[in-house]
Amino acid sequence: MDSLFLLIPVSLILLAIAIWGFFWAVNHDQFDDMDSPATRILFDDEQATLDELKAQREAHQIKKAAKKKAK
Repeated sequence: MDSLFLLIPVSLILLAIAIWGFFWAVNHDQFDDMDSPATRILFDDEQATLDELKAQREAHQIKKAAKKKAK
């Protein structure tokens, strides 16, 4: 019975900390995007965008033209 006088206040303090942590997470947008992290693993890390591909092609053409010019 004496241990309840200690355990009940400790559990209420832990509950208050958990509630505060939940509201902090909600206020700091931790739950905004729940779908992207689950699907991110399915895609490659190095997906080239169209602009990156165009830039790579142009750089390759410039190198090619510089080699022809050097010969």
